[in-house]
Amino acid sequence: MIAVEKFKAMAMEGSAKSIDFLISCLDKNTDLPTTKRLDYALSFVTSQEGIGQLEHYLFNGTQIQRNYITLFFARRNEWPLVNRAYAMKLIDYRQAYSR
Repeated sequence: MIAVEKFKAMAMEGSAKSIDFLISCLDKNTDLPTTKRLDYALSFVTSQEGIGQLEHYLFNGTQIQRNYITLFFARRNEWPLVNRAYAMKLIDYRQAYSR
């Protein structure tokens, strides 16, 4: 189990490599506590490189990855990205617009 402090530090680093690591932790076998820690940590991504990498995964990641990244962009009110992912059927209505 990876500590929330490690996830947070990687998110704050915000490099493409650190984002790749964080997102790789989101798979079909990820337990609920880990998803909660990752979701929390993602809120600390502020670098342009990190946000760009998250945008890449919004359109190219697995379903679980796209769902958590949608939450990230929705919290930031980045609706054009969320709307585009929804229009492309990469996320469902509930995931895109539920708060």
